Amino acid sequence: MTAIPHMDDTSIDAGVPWHFGEPFKEQRELVAGRGRVDLSHRGVVTVTGPDRKSWMHSITTQDFESPVAHLTSLILSPHGHIEHDIHVAEHNDTIWISCEPGTVNDLINYLESMKFMLRVEVKDVSDDIAIVGAPGWIESDKYPVWHSSEAFVNGSSASDKYVATRPADWKVSELFVPRADLEEVLNQETQVGTWAWEAHRIRAGVPRLNFETDHKTIPHEVGLIGSSVHLNKGCYRGQETVARVYNLGKPPRRIVQLELDGSTNDLPAIGDAVLLDGKEVGRVTSVTQDYESGPLALAVIKRSVPTDAVLTAGTVAASQTVIVE
Repeated sequence: MTAIPHMDDTSIDAGVPWHFGEPFKEQRELVAGRGRVDLSHRGVVTVTGPDRKSWMHSITTQDFESPVAHLTSLILSPHGHIEHDIHVAEHNDTIWISCEPGTVNDLINYLESMKFMLRVEVKDVSDDIAIVGAPGWIESDKYPVWHSSEAFVNGSSASDKYVATRPADWKVSELFVPRADLEEVLNQETQVGTWAWEAHRIRAGVPRLNFETDHKTIPHEVGLIGSSVHLNKGCYRGQETVARVYNLGKPPRRIVQLELDGSTNDLPAIGDAVLLDGKEVGRVTSVTQDYESGPLALAVIKRSVPTDAVLTAGTVAASQTVIVE
C-alpha cells in the first residue's frame, strides 16, 4: 500500500474534506493551535427535560450530576464492552451530544429504550446542527462547546491507572453550530481537513470508536478510564466489569502507538495483522503520516507482548510507544 493513509469513498470520513492541498502544513496549524475542521458528518443529539442529568448519569459511565460543562462518556454493553463514545456539552438547559458518523441511529434507539417514565426528550438534530473541530479548549458565547478531557493532556490533574504518559497532548474542542452558520464559522480560521485532524489524534495515541474498539473492547484496554469513566458513581450498565478489572486484574489487550519504518514507501492498512516473530498478536487500527514523526499507526495488541519488542505491522517493521501499561 502506498504511503497515504486510507482515504477513499468507503472511509467513514468521506463526507467532509480530507485536506486542502497541504495536509502536513494543516497538521502543523493544529499543533500550533490554529485552524477549523469540518466535522459536520458527526451525529448530533440533544437531551432536554428536568430529569436529563440524573438520567444520563444512570445510563452512561460519567458523572452528569456534577457541575461540569464538558464530558466524554461511554455507553457500555452489559458485559462492559464499549458501544458508544460520546462528546457532551451542557448549554442552555440542554445536553448536546456529538457521536461518531454512522452511529446516531443506534444511539437514539438505545436512549429511547431507556427513557421509561422519566421526563426527558431525545432528539436527533444532525440535519440542523453541524460539528466544527478546533485545536485547544476554546469558548463561545454563541454556541455549545465540548472540550476533550484533561486526561489527554500530559501533566494535567486527571489521572489514569493504566496510562503513565501519552505520546503527545490532545487538547481540542467541538462547536455545535447551526448548519446555516457552518461556512462562517469554518472561515474564521484556516480550514484544515480530517487527514490532519486524524493525524493529530493518532500522534497523541487517542482511541476512536470503531477504529481502536471492537465488539469486545473494554475501556481499560484503550486508555479511556481517566477520560471517560467516573469510578465513584452509582450503578450503570457494564459497571461490574469496569470495577472488577480495575480493582482485581489487568485488561487482556492494550493500545499502542507504532513508529513505522519510513525507509519504504509502504504503510500497513487498517485491519492488518501485527506480528511478533511471525505470530499474530494484534491488529492495526489507525494509520497516518505525521508531519514531524513520519509514518505512525495505532494498534491494539495482546498485553503479554514485551514493550520493547520490534513488531511487524502488515509488512512494515514497527517499534512501540507504550500508551497503556
